[in-house]
Amino acid sequence: MSDRKQATIRLQSLHEGENTEQQLPAEVIAKGNAIYVRYEEPKMGPYQGETRTTLKLTQDDLKIIRHGEVQSEQAFKQGQRLPGYYRSPFTSFNLSTHTQCLNIELNDMSGSASWAYDLYVFDEFSGHFSISLTIQEAHES
Repeated sequence: MSDRKQATIRLQSLHEGENTEQQLPAEVIAKGNAIYVRYEEPKMGPYQGETRTTLKLTQDDLKIIRHGEVQSEQAFKQGQRLPGYYRSPFTSFNLSTHTQCLNIELNDMSGSASWAYDLYVFDEFSGHFSISLTIQEAHES
């Protein structure tokens, strides 16, 4: 049995001193011991197709799955380096993430997560990222 609710998410990303913040409508689905957050990524240009993102959160790990014009998968577990991939019409490559810290606090269908990781592309260090996610359940009016 799964439970679905509408929510608003706020994503903040810090990479090489550049801070990006997005606030987006999302659907939150509780299934088993995991919460899934689904949303459409905003289009960055007139030629960009649609990309749907699903975040899977459990107590101690996080997975990001993207479908559509961009297809990718990234996994995060504290202290571990995990494989992933990225594919778009323009490029594709294997990647891995080495997670330094991961904090997930879920309260029913709301909560927050923050994680910091090093990204490796073809086993080469590509950058350090810090991301925070806030999930706010939409209230019926």
